[in-house]
Amino acid sequence: MARTSIEPADGRRRNAMFAQLTRSPAAIRLAIVAVLLAVWEAAAGTLVDADFLSPPTLIVETLFSTTLVDPKIVDAILLTFYELVVAFVASVAFGVAVGLWVGLKRETYRSVFPLILMIYAIPQVTLLPLFILVFGLGPAGKLAFGFSHGIFPLMVTIVAGCRDVNPMLIRAARSMGANESQILRRIVLPYIVPSFFTGMRLAMTLTLLGVILAELYVSTEGIGYFTQVYAETFDPAPLFALILVLAAMAVTLNETLRRAELRFSRWKN
Repeated sequence: MARTSIEPADGRRRNAMFAQLTRSPAAIRLAIVAVLLAVWEAAAGTLVDADFLSPPTLIVETLFSTTLVDPKIVDAILLTFYELVVAFVASVAFGVAVGLWVGLKRETYRSVFPLILMIYAIPQVTLLPLFILVFGLGPAGKLAFGFSHGIFPLMVTIVAGCRDVNPMLIRAARSMGANESQILRRIVLPYIVPSFFTGMRLAMTLTLLGVILAELYVSTEGIGYFTQVYAETFDPAPLFALILVLAAMAVTLNETLRRAELRFSRWKN
């Protein structure tokens, strides 16, 4: 009888734990990733030719046994990361400065912002030959091309954030004697924090895209160059290993920006 009285309690406890797991976003994400990896593992080499798709187990093995121990590949990864960081920092610095200048002044907004949108609408990849002609085939061309991808989304989001600032707050601050610097620091900058971090996430992703595109087409260095080499030689395992490195790089930077946003947006909670 004691056993039968304990079993329902254990069953309820297991049901409660299962219900808690099914309501957890992290558990759901992990389950989705696990299912996709299992399908990928089963399909690679059976439903899809092994020359085009390697199983995840082989990709991970190649990553640690070949990719990350090859000095040329390690140098390529470090070079791409360096170019990404430099181009991203430059796009943030110039994008924020230009965005504030355009968004806070009515005259510059009406005259300059349409030009920004017009240039932003041009597919950047069509301008790659021009960047290479001006900056050359070295890192400068890749930095400039990555910068051109990152600066425009940041400018657009900063301008949108500035235009959404409640004008009553600015009028109230001026009526109490606040100068332009105090209005910028105490009202505008806190108000545009969500727009700023949204723009930074877009800028980071597009900057990485610009750097990789430049490495793919006009470079003999970096991750993009080696992914092209592996694709042309039908060597999918190291190709997907490098893609995994790129994904880890992007996820790490994106998570860093997310945590920074939570830190600087704490006042909203």
